[in-house]
Amino acid sequence: MKRVLRAAAQFRVLVPHISRISAQSSSRLISVEVISTLGSRRFSSSLPSNSGNEDGSKTAKFVFIEEDPDKKLIQEKPANSLDVPIIPLDGLPFFPGSKRKLFIYDVALQDLIRKKFDSGLRQVGIFSNKGLTEGTVAPVGCTYGVGTLALIDSFRMIGQVLVVDVIARSRIQMVEPIAEGDEAVREPCYLPNVSHLNSRRHRLSRSLKFSSAGKDDDGSKTHTAIRDDSSLVEPKNVIYARTKELVSEEPRHPDDISILKTAVFHAIQEVMQHKFPWDFGDQTSIWFLPALDNVSTLCDLAGTMCTNATKEDLQRLFEESSVKKRLEIACEVLAKEKLNFKMDEQVQKTFEKAHKEIYLRTKLNSIMKELGMDKDAKQVQIDKVEQKLKGLLCLDVNSSEFSVTRNYLDWLSDVPWGKSSEENLDLDRAAKILDEDHYGMKDVKDRILEFMAVRILKKSAAGKILCLHGPPGIGKTSIAKSIARVLGRKYYRFSVGGMSDVAEIKGHRRTYVGAMPGKMIQCLKLVATENPLVLIDEIDKIGRGGYGDPSSALLELLDPEQNANFSDHYLDVPVDLSKVLFICTANVTDTIPEALADRLELIEVSGYVAEEKACALSEEQLVIQEESIEAMIKSYCRESGVRNLKKHIEKIFRKAAFKIASGMSVQSDFDDKNSSAEQPKLIERKTGAIVVDKSSLGKYLGLEKFTSDRLYQVTPPGIVMGLAWTSMGGCALYIETSLSKRFVKSSNKADGESSQTKGEQNGDGSLETTGQLGEVMKESTRASYTVAKSTLIRKVPDNDFLEWAHIHLHVPEGATPKDGPSAGVTITTALVSLALNKSAKQDIAMTGEISLTGKVLPVGGIREKVIAAKRAGVKSVILPEENRKDFDDLPQFIKDGVEIHFVSHYDQVFDLLFKESVEESGA
Repeated sequence: MKRVLRAAAQFRVLVPHISRISAQSSSRLISVEVISTLGSRRFSSSLPSNSGNEDGSKTAKFVFIEEDPDKKLIQEKPANSLDVPIIPLDGLPFFPGSKRKLFIYDVALQDLIRKKFDSGLRQVGIFSNKGLTEGTVAPVGCTYGVGTLALIDSFRMIGQVLVVDVIARSRIQMVEPIAEGDEAVREPCYLPNVSHLNSRRHRLSRSLKFSSAGKDDDGSKTHTAIRDDSSLVEPKNVIYARTKELVSEEPRHPDDISILKTAVFHAIQEVMQHKFPWDFGDQTSIWFLPALDNVSTLCDLAGTMCTNATKEDLQRLFEESSVKKRLEIACEVLAKEKLNFKMDEQVQKTFEKAHKEIYLRTKLNSIMKELGMDKDAKQVQIDKVEQKLKGLLCLDVNSSEFSVTRNYLDWLSDVPWGKSSEENLDLDRAAKILDEDHYGMKDVKDRILEFMAVRILKKSAAGKILCLHGPPGIGKTSIAKSIARVLGRKYYRFSVGGMSDVAEIKGHRRTYVGAMPGKMIQCLKLVATENPLVLIDEIDKIGRGGYGDPSSALLELLDPEQNANFSDHYLDVPVDLSKVLFICTANVTDTIPEALADRLELIEVSGYVAEEKACALSEEQLVIQEESIEAMIKSYCRESGVRNLKKHIEKIFRKAAFKIASGMSVQSDFDDKNSSAEQPKLIERKTGAIVVDKSSLGKYLGLEKFTSDRLYQVTPPGIVMGLAWTSMGGCALYIETSLSKRFVKSSNKADGESSQTKGEQNGDGSLETTGQLGEVMKESTRASYTVAKSTLIRKVPDNDFLEWAHIHLHVPEGATPKDGPSAGVTITTALVSLALNKSAKQDIAMTGEISLTGKVLPVGGIREKVIAAKRAGVKSVILPEENRKDFDDLPQFIKDGVEIHFVSHYDQVFDLLFKESVEESGA
């Protein structure tokens, strides 16, 4: 019984139609009588008083019984035309069936209300303002044309304010303003504004002040609005208007609105369940059964329910006369109301979750504090930040410490803690993108695809740090950007070339003026994710100065076992860098510190050959004849990369564009006046592309920079072509030997001494080297000198030339430093050729290091050296046997056109080059 009355009382607060609720209980039934402004209804419970659900709860089911449908609470009924005093009202429209409190400040209007109430005429017209603020005197034209016919239920004076309780009866439409006496008014009339208490958007103007006025008659606490004397405006006598009832336009066919009526009914039911989730559950629909008899009443009830709707939407619902359109507007307004409830629920759930987490965390901290347990590292960092924030509040805004602390907190908040970008691990897509962006580089592309495959299976990005090393201009930096595009990661690049300050990586201490975090913290702030791809460029050129060793700082940064807790000197908090993918680039690996190189996975990126450079061009960029491409690469762009080739192509475009833009005839500059042969067109008129033939390259690019790698078309005795490898790629390197002193050997011997020609000195043979050779190459030269002597002793015992000859060994291009161990076979061959006075085979080049016993050792740069041999027109190349696997890995178009001889001992080289000539001379 108490539950029924409690639920009914709650419903009475929401639905002001209810005037009185009473209930009676018997042994088995509960009957409740509800009296409203719409009529009288009685319902009874069919649930026995001693029964309940399985869980112990009781749910009442009600059935309405019509008592007296013709009985009305208020007998006054508005006529077709009615003259009533007008009260302008701010806030939401006053829907029929609802109840409000009005605060009236105007003395004349107060006297009129008292007069009407005493005479029994309790009807007033309430019209909403169109946006005027409260506390003003508004003309009638500033109110909406449709208002509410309300009945004055009661009134009371609170100070100088008259508080009036009004009940809305029906909608009325203003016809014209009139004076008190049914006389139409032609001049503008002005009406005093009033305020109401229970409007959701209740706002008083700046001229109003609030003060507590105790309690109302019903026990509820009220607030009065008191207007200043300066704001009181005496209204004119005209405060009446002639009105008529707004009649709803019923549809021709009632079935047309049945669906809309049902939708509005269920929407109101859902709104009710959100506002008051009673114990009645789904049986809340019983409260709306009286409203189903009248569609207008249902729409008015919907407008009363929607406390979160805008004034404009509710005014449209209030003024609409068509029943169908009014139901449509009601559906729209109720849908917005339900959406608002849904968002409120989400906010409430989020708030409750956060509140629960704070409660549990606080309780956990209290327990840990009682047990004497240390806080976790994360909580320690949070406490440190909170301490900084509290200290910031105590600092002067103009102090230097304030700016330092604020900058520190800004950097700390800019770090993307826990924010990651989604990776794309589609292998087919990755292979397609890598092939689109870069030609060749098979090893690099395969390694990236392998990394992605491991990432898919292992679900972790930890692993080796990739280091791409090779000549400049071959695309090491650009392919790193393509890798970031493939993986869907943000890209960041910074160069460590010449960096000599460890603070560039680890950050500065905050005590220094202008202190900043290191490069990695700056990177995380810029990309706003914790898993970017970071390219560390020119790692082989990192410096070392008086501010620490940056290469040592990179050890912590690049080590997968340590960078999960990377500590920056500026932030002084650990930052997780384990999700960052690092890629390094270098031209050579010799200058990379050993400890750092041990953490890197070195991937060699070879240079482009002429065929690969030509494939990189497209007809959209340049239309050029095939022989012109070959001539450009061989005569102007012989380096391993394609950067210089791009520069030369751009140079051709610039020169042609200048001549076209200046109105000059491009073709005329290349016409040979002395030749009758027609030159090819330089500009293709249809496509606009530039066409350059071989003969016009000099006009665009100037004189040829490279003529030929071959200093000798026919190599004389003592001169052999070797193959070298530099950071710029491979090249042909000649070894020249010659006698440095004139020496004549005598056939007479006495006392073990040899007689000499006059002016010559006694002594053994000697070897002098020039050509700016490095220490390694000088040692290789001395070892080759010994191997040449031993080879001649075994192969040609009668030849003792190297025993007494003074030999000068020179490597051309003396301005270029030369070093390395790969010239041993070439130097030995040059010395043997000079001793035998016989030339080695023509069109042959060689490479390989040699041991003191004549064993040929493997060398590096086989790809570049074979390319250099082909460029020099060599038909045969001698390589160490252990380099056979390197040669087999080369593309077929590089191996075509050259004969390879693999040797493991120098005797094989001697037999290949000199055996036939020695046998012929011996015969």
